Amino acid sequence: MKRNLEKQEKVKPFRLVKYFTFTSLIVIFIGTVALSFANIQWARQMQLKKNEAYALSIIDNLNRQIFAQFILPAVGKYGKIQLRDEEQFEWMDNLVRSTLHSFKVDMIHIYGMNNVISYSFDRRMVGKKDVGGTTYEDARKGKVTSNLSHRGSFIEIFAGFPKESKLTTVSPLRAQMPVSRMSGPIMGVAEIVQDMSEDYHTILRFQVRVITTSAAVMGVLFLVLLFIVKRGEGIIEGRARERIRLKEQLSRAEHLSSLGEMVAAVSHEIRNPLGIIKSSAELLKKKQPASGNMTALPDIIVEEATRLNAIITDFLKFAKPQVPNLSLCRVEEVIEKTVQLLSLQLEQQKCRVETVFSENLPEILADAAMLHQAFLNLLINAVQAMPQGGTIRVTVSSKEKRVIVVIEDEGRGVAPEFLTKVWSPFFTTKERGTGLGLGIVKTVIEAHEGTIQIENRPAGGAIVTMVLPVRPEDASWKPS
Repeated sequence: MKRNLEKQEKVKPFRLVKYFTFTSLIVIFIGTVALSFANIQWARQMQLKKNEAYALSIIDNLNRQIFAQFILPAVGKYGKIQLRDEEQFEWMDNLVRSTLHSFKVDMIHIYGMNNVISYSFDRRMVGKKDVGGTTYEDARKGKVTSNLSHRGSFIEIFAGFPKESKLTTVSPLRAQMPVSRMSGPIMGVAEIVQDMSEDYHTILRFQVRVITTSAAVMGVLFLVLLFIVKRGEGIIEGRARERIRLKEQLSRAEHLSSLGEMVAAVSHEIRNPLGIIKSSAELLKKKQPASGNMTALPDIIVEEATRLNAIITDFLKFAKPQVPNLSLCRVEEVIEKTVQLLSLQLEQQKCRVETVFSENLPEILADAAMLHQAFLNLLINAVQAMPQGGTIRVTVSSKEKRVIVVIEDEGRGVAPEFLTKVWSPFFTTKERGTGLGLGIVKTVIEAHEGTIQIENRPAGGAIVTMVLPVRPEDASWKPS
């Protein structure tokens, strides 16, 4: 129940912050990826336009070189252009290849005015008719066209990064001199194919780097924000735990206040007749002859009245705990005094106490009498847990403004289902117990702003750990 309360206290104020933080990260990352894809598309369009302009400059340069260095000299030498002639074809091939050797051209076709391929890097294409299509017809009319084609799997093409990408540019060839800006009549059509695969792959690698970098940055931001959120959760959780502790103390105080008023009234009504019963039994014992058969009855009445008075005293201690009268004292001295007080009982029960005190233990600000009562109850419990005798180990150490007291016994331990109930008032597994002993111990330790817990030892028996602040203002500090 307490854990659920802590979780609710922690989650409620921080849920919106966590939602906003992680949602913002996701939105930023998605936006970054979308922006990177938009930039890639822009880069691809820029690259396409660049390659189109590049192809036109190649065609323009080739146009000038062919007209000036092949057509005019060939007409003067042979009287006409006839590329089926081997000598003219070789002349043309050398001119075209020397002109394009430094340019990235994958294929070139030159068409005549009758839609027949007059020249090509692939000699098998020379002489083929009617392969130009609509782009050829557009070029004959003076229009330049470009067409981008892709080859690859469906996924590669769908993702925008095919295995092979080629740009085909078709432009008219005109009769013009190298130094003239005037364009003459169209004398043919040039078709240039450029392989853009490497350019696209370069863009792909750039996009992968952009997305990887974005993911890395988002990952770092995520870790930083996660650290901040966890740190904030820790702070909120600590405050929630403190609020719950204060609520429990307030509820407990209100409960004990009501219980104390009731117990005080009942105890007052019981103690008066109980005192009369006890004194009457003692008087009756004195008046009876020593050899009578009824001499044991007064002793039983006195013993039970004394035990009942002790139970009432425990009720009063638990219901109306004392306010500690703080003064400097040493925990090890209080424990030694308590052990000495129990020496006779320890000897009768065949138990021994082994104390281990660390060096340089600090003095603490506490009520020595109340600590003595708490240690006494714990040691008596340890003795009662070992009816066949055994060793009780008491260890006292200090760590960063706190004194730690550990009491271990060799008994049967506490049943796991009872570990959370042993501090509850009136809970006991003993036949004649009141169930207030450990409740009083917990009240005393908490009155000193300390903590106490009980658990079972692996080797058998119980171990009680108490942590007491050296000064009350150190109580909110927690050791690492």
